Amino acid sequence: MARRPAADDRRLIAVEGTRGPDIEEASQLLWRRIRARKAPGGVSRWDASGLFFELRLGKRRHITPSPRTLILLYAADLAFRIRWEIRPALDRNQVVVVAPYVETAMAVGVAAGLPSEWLASLFRFAPPPDYCARAKEHGGKNHGWKGKLLDGFGEFCSGILATAVTPVPPADLRLKMVAYLDRLEKKGGCTRLTKQTLDQALG
Repeated sequence: MARRPAADDRRLIAVEGTRGPDIEEASQLLWRRIRARKAPGGVSRWDASGLFFELRLGKRRHITPSPRTLILLYAADLAFRIRWEIRPALDRNQVVVVAPYVETAMAVGVAAGLPSEWLASLFRFAPPPDYCARAKEHGGKNHGWKGKLLDGFGEFCSGILATAVTPVPPADLRLKMVAYLDRLEKKGGCTRLTKQTLDQALG
Protein backbone atom coordinates (compact mmCIF):
# COMPACT_ATOMS: atom_id res chain seq x y z
CA MET A 1 0.00 0.00 0.00
CA ALA A 2 1.32 3.43 -0.91
CA ARG A 3 2.19 5.73 1.95
CA ARG A 4 -0.31 8.54 2.41
CA PRO A 5 1.69 11.76 2.25
CA ALA A 6 1.99 13.82 5.41
CA ALA A 7 0.49 17.29 5.17
CA ASP A 8 3.85 18.89 4.52
CA ASP A 9 4.51 16.42 1.66
CA ARG A 10 1.28 17.15 -0.19
CA ARG A 11 1.90 18.53 -3.64
CA LEU A 12 -1.17 17.46 -5.67
CA ILE A 13 -4.43 18.77 -4.20
CA ALA A 14 -7.68 18.04 -6.04
CA VAL A 15 -10.78 20.21 -5.70
CA GLU A 16 -14.01 18.50 -6.71
CA GLY A 17 -17.63 19.61 -6.86
CA THR A 18 -20.68 20.10 -9.06
CA ARG A 19 -20.58 23.84 -9.78
CA GLY A 20 -17.72 25.62 -11.49
CA PRO A 21 -17.91 28.81 -9.40
CA ASP A 22 -17.86 26.76 -6.19
CA ILE A 23 -14.79 24.84 -7.37
CA GLU A 24 -13.08 28.09 -8.38
CA GLU A 25 -13.86 29.68 -5.00
CA ALA A 26 -12.44 26.68 -3.14
CA SER A 27 -9.32 26.53 -5.31
CA GLN A 28 -8.66 30.22 -4.73
CA LEU A 29 -9.10 29.77 -0.99
CA LEU A 30 -6.51 27.00 -1.05
CA TRP A 31 -4.17 28.91 -3.33
CA ARG A 32 -4.25 32.07 -1.21
CA ARG A 33 -3.22 30.00 1.82
CA ILE A 34 -0.45 28.29 -0.14
CA ARG A 35 0.80 31.61 -1.50
CA ALA A 36 0.81 33.08 2.02
CA ARG A 37 3.27 30.34 2.95
CA LYS A 38 5.40 31.39 0.00
CA ALA A 39 5.17 27.90 -1.47
CA PRO A 40 5.72 27.74 -5.25
CA GLY A 41 3.02 26.28 -7.47
CA GLY A 42 -0.25 27.17 -9.13
CA VAL A 43 -3.80 26.18 -10.05
CA SER A 44 -4.65 23.88 -12.97
CA ARG A 45 -8.16 24.50 -14.29
CA TRP A 46 -10.34 22.48 -16.63
CA ASP A 47 -10.29 23.19 -20.36
CA ALA A 48 -6.64 24.24 -20.36
CA SER A 49 -6.44 22.66 -23.82
CA GLY A 50 -9.35 24.74 -25.13
CA LEU A 51 -11.31 21.69 -26.31
CA PHE A 52 -14.55 22.78 -24.69
CA PHE A 53 -14.08 26.41 -25.67
CA GLU A 54 -13.74 25.32 -29.29
CA LEU A 55 -16.92 23.25 -29.00
CA ARG A 56 -18.73 26.23 -27.53
CA LEU A 57 -17.76 28.40 -30.51
CA GLY A 58 -20.09 26.35 -32.68
CA LYS A 59 -23.80 27.03 -32.57
CA ARG A 60 -25.30 25.13 -29.67
CA ARG A 61 -27.84 23.24 -31.75
CA HIS A 62 -24.98 21.57 -33.62
CA ILE A 63 -23.28 20.30 -30.44
CA THR A 64 -24.64 16.83 -29.75
CA PRO A 65 -21.91 14.77 -28.01
CA SER A 66 -23.04 11.82 -25.90
CA PRO A 67 -22.14 11.47 -22.20
CA ARG A 68 -19.34 9.08 -23.15
CA THR A 69 -17.93 11.56 -25.66
CA LEU A 70 -18.07 14.39 -23.10
CA ILE A 71 -16.10 12.27 -20.61
CA LEU A 72 -13.56 11.27 -23.26
CA LEU A 73 -13.08 14.95 -24.12
CA TYR A 74 -12.55 15.74 -20.44
CA ALA A 75 -10.00 12.91 -20.20
CA ALA A 76 -8.16 14.35 -23.21
CA ASP A 77 -8.13 17.79 -21.60
CA LEU A 78 -6.91 16.31 -18.30
CA ALA A 79 -4.12 14.43 -20.10
CA PHE A 80 -3.08 17.79 -21.61
CA ARG A 81 -3.12 19.43 -18.17
CA ILE A 82 -1.07 16.62 -16.64
CA ARG A 83 1.48 16.75 -19.44
CA TRP A 84 1.94 20.51 -19.58
CA GLU A 85 0.89 21.85 -16.16
CA ILE A 86 0.68 19.27 -13.40
CA ARG A 87 3.67 16.96 -13.87
CA PRO A 88 6.15 19.76 -14.62
CA ALA A 89 5.11 21.53 -11.41
CA LEU A 90 5.32 18.33 -9.36
CA ASP A 91 8.76 17.59 -10.85
CA ARG A 92 9.85 21.02 -9.57
CA ASN A 93 8.50 20.12 -6.11
CA GLN A 94 5.73 22.70 -6.40
CA VAL A 95 2.17 22.52 -5.08
CA VAL A 96 -0.59 22.11 -7.67
CA VAL A 97 -4.27 22.75 -6.94
CA VAL A 98 -6.22 20.89 -9.62
CA ALA A 99 -9.73 22.27 -10.02
CA PRO A 100 -11.47 20.02 -10.88
CA TYR A 101 -9.68 16.68 -11.17
CA VAL A 102 -10.96 13.13 -11.65
CA GLU A 103 -13.89 12.77 -9.25
CA THR A 104 -15.96 15.58 -10.75
CA ALA A 105 -15.79 13.85 -14.13
CA MET A 106 -16.56 10.52 -12.46
CA ALA A 107 -19.61 12.13 -10.84
CA VAL A 108 -20.83 13.45 -14.21
CA GLY A 109 -20.29 10.08 -15.86
CA VAL A 110 -22.08 8.08 -13.18
CA ALA A 111 -24.91 10.63 -13.09
CA ALA A 112 -25.30 10.29 -16.86
CA GLY A 113 -25.48 6.49 -16.62
CA LEU A 114 -21.94 5.43 -17.59
CA PRO A 115 -20.41 2.37 -15.88
CA SER A 116 -18.19 3.29 -12.94
CA GLU A 117 -15.74 0.53 -13.91
CA TRP A 118 -15.25 2.05 -17.37
CA LEU A 119 -14.78 5.50 -15.87
CA ALA A 120 -12.22 4.27 -13.33
CA SER A 121 -10.29 2.48 -16.07
CA LEU A 122 -10.34 5.58 -18.30
CA PHE A 123 -8.85 7.83 -15.62
CA ARG A 124 -6.22 5.36 -14.47
CA PHE A 125 -3.59 7.50 -16.20
CA ALA A 126 -4.08 10.34 -13.71
CA PRO A 127 -1.76 10.29 -10.66
CA PRO A 128 -3.75 10.01 -7.41
CA PRO A 129 -4.04 13.26 -5.48
CA ASP A 130 -2.33 13.66 -2.14
CA TYR A 131 -5.49 15.31 -0.84
CA CYS A 132 -9.01 15.59 -2.25
CA ALA A 133 -11.09 18.58 -1.15
CA ARG A 134 -14.78 18.90 -1.89
CA ALA A 135 -16.01 22.40 -2.65
CA LYS A 136 -18.90 23.75 -0.63
CA GLU A 137 -22.15 23.31 -2.56
CA HIS A 138 -24.18 26.48 -3.06
CA GLY A 139 -27.75 26.76 -4.24
CA GLY A 140 -29.12 23.56 -2.70
CA LYS A 141 -28.39 20.08 -3.93
CA ASN A 142 -31.80 19.69 -5.63
CA HIS A 143 -31.21 22.55 -8.05
CA GLY A 144 -29.69 22.46 -11.50
CA TRP A 145 -27.19 24.96 -12.82
CA LYS A 146 -27.49 28.59 -13.76
CA GLY A 147 -24.87 30.35 -15.81
CA LYS A 148 -22.81 29.77 -18.91
CA LEU A 149 -21.65 26.47 -20.38
CA LEU A 150 -18.03 27.35 -19.69
CA ASP A 151 -18.61 28.13 -16.00
CA GLY A 152 -17.60 24.54 -15.22
CA PHE A 153 -17.56 20.99 -16.51
CA GLY A 154 -20.86 20.20 -14.77
CA GLU A 155 -22.50 23.23 -16.35
CA PHE A 156 -21.16 22.31 -19.78
CA CYS A 157 -22.45 18.73 -19.58
CA SER A 158 -25.77 19.89 -18.13
CA GLY A 159 -26.34 22.35 -20.96
CA ILE A 160 -25.47 19.79 -23.63
CA LEU A 161 -27.32 16.81 -22.16
CA ALA A 162 -30.46 18.84 -21.44
CA THR A 163 -31.00 19.18 -25.21
CA ALA A 164 -29.80 15.70 -26.23
CA VAL A 165 -31.96 13.22 -28.13
CA THR A 166 -32.64 11.58 -24.77
CA PRO A 167 -32.51 14.66 -22.54
CA VAL A 168 -31.11 14.57 -19.01
CA PRO A 169 -32.79 17.22 -16.81
CA PRO A 170 -30.16 19.48 -15.23
CA ALA A 171 -31.58 19.09 -11.73
CA ASP A 172 -31.46 15.28 -12.04
CA LEU A 173 -27.87 15.33 -13.28
CA ARG A 174 -26.71 17.55 -10.43
CA LEU A 175 -28.65 15.59 -7.80
CA LYS A 176 -26.93 12.38 -8.91
CA MET A 177 -23.56 14.14 -8.96
CA VAL A 178 -24.11 15.31 -5.39
CA ALA A 179 -25.07 11.76 -4.39
CA TYR A 180 -21.85 10.41 -5.94
CA LEU A 181 -19.74 12.97 -4.08
CA ASP A 182 -21.65 12.25 -0.86
CA ARG A 183 -20.77 8.55 -1.17
CA LEU A 184 -17.16 9.42 -1.93
CA GLU A 185 -16.98 11.66 1.12
CA LYS A 186 -18.48 8.98 3.39
CA LYS A 187 -15.82 6.54 2.20
CA GLY A 188 -13.08 9.04 2.99
CA GLY A 189 -12.28 9.68 -0.66
CA CYS A 190 -12.66 13.44 -0.27
CA THR A 191 -13.12 15.95 2.53
CA ARG A 192 -15.50 18.91 2.48
CA LEU A 193 -13.52 22.13 2.52
CA THR A 194 -14.06 24.16 5.70
CA LYS A 195 -11.78 26.34 7.80
CA GLN A 196 -10.84 23.26 9.81
CA THR A 197 -10.21 20.95 6.87
CA LEU A 198 -8.35 23.71 5.06
CA ASP A 199 -5.70 23.40 7.75
CA GLN A 200 -5.74 19.61 7.31
CA ALA A 201 -5.26 19.95 3.58
CA LEU A 202 -2.23 22.18 3.88
CA GLY A 203 -0.83 21.14 7.24
